[in-house]
Amino acid sequence: MLKVGLLGAGRIAGVHATAITSNPGSTLVAVSDINAEAAGRLASQYGAEARSTDAILNDPAIDAVLIATSTDTHSDLIERATGAGKAVLCEKPVDLSLARAQACQTVAARNGKPVMIGFNRRFDPNFATLKASADKGEIGKTELLSITSFDPAPPPVAYIKVSGGLFRDMMIHDFDMANFIMGAVPVSVLAVGSSIVDPAIGAAGDVDTAVVTLAYADGRIAVIKNSRRAVYGYDQRVELLGSSGLLQAQNMLENTVVKSTTAGVSSAKPTYFFLERYMPAYAAEWAAFVTAVTTGTPLPVTLADGVAALAMAEAATQSAKTGLPVTLASVLG
Repeated sequence: MLKVGLLGAGRIAGVHATAITSNPGSTLVAVSDINAEAAGRLASQYGAEARSTDAILNDPAIDAVLIATSTDTHSDLIERATGAGKAVLCEKPVDLSLARAQACQTVAARNGKPVMIGFNRRFDPNFATLKASADKGEIGKTELLSITSFDPAPPPVAYIKVSGGLFRDMMIHDFDMANFIMGAVPVSVLAVGSSIVDPAIGAAGDVDTAVVTLAYADGRIAVIKNSRRAVYGYDQRVELLGSSGLLQAQNMLENTVVKSTTAGVSSAKPTYFFLERYMPAYAAEWAAFVTAVTTGTPLPVTLADGVAALAMAEAATQSAKTGLPVTLASVLG
């Protein structure tokens, strides 16, 4: 039984607490948060104790920690947790700074404990099936990938100001999805972004609408489209064209009823947001972590994967400012 400490008690920490306590191979021992009251509420809800982060990291009986704190704490906590002998699952991104994330990768490797980054979309049953089908060669050689990821509404501007920007905060999921499906990192990144959804987002120095083109060494191409606003719901689609066919993962709808009349054909809208859309993926992600840690097998998503996605976000940020493609090698140093 994997004994787990949860660092953080916000919305995403609640999702992870459900995954931890629902898995027969893990138990939630303790929760910490800078808001002690929030930690107490979440701990009480799941039969755990509210403790300080230091107390969790210093407890030799705790085998693993799940880091669901603010992004600016991730690298420090990964280093401290692995130094204390804990296995780690950390929410994305590793850091807002690529250099800091690379330094964290070096320290964690020296500490020798497993670190998994929470790119939960890899574990979505639909996307995982598309990936498996492509790997089996069902559409021949993959050539062109298209990823659509539109949020139903933008977050508060206060969040935008500390998020690191759309490419590091939102599109980073899609960068990892591209790496996952294509089985490689791109050679170069070309980004175009603008603020047309909310002028306040532009005033905060960010974009809310963006398109990124990824070019691969073997000539393949991936296109990622992001928007902070899709009034009809949470739009999450993947399309992969190959030499022998096409694979598509469509939206999850609120229901499967289709109405067909003389007026036309209509169906339900996509589920509203990520909690409704990706709950099964969070559970599968945690199950994969527990299996890897308890059996000593390789993690399905690594700290290196997190650094790679962050490097792509950095390249996209630079490209959007200059209008020129940016090589991954130039940002990785």
